[in-house]
Amino acid sequence: MAQMNMLQAVNNALHIAMDADEKVMIFGEDVGHFGGVFRATSNLQEKFGRGRVFNTPLTEQGILGFANGLASQGSFPIAEIQFADYIFPAFDQIVNETAKWRYRSGGQFDVGGLTIRTPYGGGIAGGHYHSQSPEAYFAHCPGIKIVIPRNPYQAKGLLLASIRDPNPVLFMEPKRLYRASVGDVPEDDFQLPLGKADVVKEGRDITLLAWGAQMEIIERAAEMADKDGVSCEIIDLRSIMPWDVNTVCESVMKTGRLLINHEAPLTGGFAAEIASTVQDKCFLYLESPIARVCGLDTPYPLAHEKEYMPDHLKTYEAIKRTMNY
Repeated sequence: MAQMNMLQAVNNALHIAMDADEKVMIFGEDVGHFGGVFRATSNLQEKFGRGRVFNTPLTEQGILGFANGLASQGSFPIAEIQFADYIFPAFDQIVNETAKWRYRSGGQFDVGGLTIRTPYGGGIAGGHYHSQSPEAYFAHCPGIKIVIPRNPYQAKGLLLASIRDPNPVLFMEPKRLYRASVGDVPEDDFQLPLGKADVVKEGRDITLLAWGAQMEIIERAAEMADKDGVSCEIIDLRSIMPWDVNTVCESVMKTGRLLINHEAPLTGGFAAEIASTVQDKCFLYLESPIARVCGLDTPYPLAHEKEYMPDHLKTYEAIKRTMNY
């Protein structure tokens, strides 16, 4: 084990992946000698050379178009989009090419070796162009997996699994956790399963569900609720697509209540998909309506970032409302 923050864990995973397979390549805006805006790719170009770690022009559509071409020819490209907010110029390449490549060829060829890394989310005073959480846009498109880690251990294990998964993966890193804390991470090569939620804490009264940086939020809210005698079961979804329906529904059938927390705006957020599925499968077990604690339906506000965030206090109040329904 070694102590790492999330950035170090990501960097360590990239080193391991490139060491293990010479077909792994990393590229994006400023990822070369500079190491990217957050330094996630530091020292990779020095070790593996400019042929495998290199800068691209400032064109997200070009980055993903190039990545699709490489992946279709058997390489394992890791394309970095500097901020998730800037992934939208590449939206057509991702949803119309990356996600559909295998289907349109009848399985004869694919871009399954492609991994897209991008930092997402707020909490760093980044304003409306550096704080968005766009996971729900891509969850609507079959053919691509979406993975979000909550700590350094998961960042390394899930990233290595994403790089080696036979499907294209959008790997979204909560940027406010990059240097927020350190944790024990195995120095060796290891993987964590994609599509499998993690039951962080068992409870009996209500299920709290989140992913990424919002896990810390629901854990703080659960500590407050515990003082009121409310036993919270805490689940980290980890994979948005595919998401672990069975684990979530088994928990809800036990507790009878569900609260979903995510940083993206409420309307059309992925919590709505989860709530719809759970009420379909667990309707007779529910003791109260499914609660959603999410961001506001507004562009991400710099001056009112604290008001926008679905924090532990909003979550705690929603727990009380759900328990008292």
